[in-house]
Amino acid sequence: MIPLRDTVQSKKVPVATLFIIAINVIVFINQVTMPYDESLSMIYKYAFIPSRFLKGMNHLESYIPLFTSMFMHGDILHILSNMWSLWLFGDNVEDYMGTFRFIVFYILVGLIAGFAHFVFNPMSDLPTVGASGAIAGVMGAYFIMVPHSRIITLIPFFPFFIRVPSQIFLLIWFITQLRSGIMSGISGTVGGVAWWAHIFGFLGGIILYKKFRRE
Repeated sequence: MIPLRDTVQSKKVPVATLFIIAINVIVFINQVTMPYDESLSMIYKYAFIPSRFLKGMNHLESYIPLFTSMFMHGDILHILSNMWSLWLFGDNVEDYMGTFRFIVFYILVGLIAGFAHFVFNPMSDLPTVGASGAIAGVMGAYFIMVPHSRIITLIPFFPFFIRVPSQIFLLIWFITQLRSGIMSGISGTVGGVAWWAHIFGFLGGIILYKKFRRE
């Protein structure tokens, strides 16, 4: 299922959501336009690598990639899918939180997601990049805050469009992430997807949304 849009329009221009998308796009353009060796060096320096974090937990600079990795992406499909999801869910959550609170919330759930990835894969040498953990947190907040929404979804193989209640759509997504995370743990493979970052980002959004919701 490919989500296209939701049925709840934002009440104002989602400044924070657009700002975060712009930063991600600028960073990605910088990644792909610099020389290849410089791009690799940038990824190694600013991506989150669990095994490196484990070795340097006593040093403050080791925590920087937990933040910077949230604004980096591996390829064009990676950033397009992430930014589309952020645009789809972020505007409504920002409506409820306000611009500044939304940015703080986004960063916090992103950090929770990154740390969860470390806890479940502490020996991994694979660089981890992407905004999906933070976006999962936004989706978790959306799950609770916008329960009456419908997600207009494309079923690609037929193709046709259906309106799926947002909570059902997000619950299916969460179960898929949880199943994949458990299976990767059983098989002992880390792979290229930070399943546990998605899982705990989503749960973090559900738990923390009240702290950031405007009265």
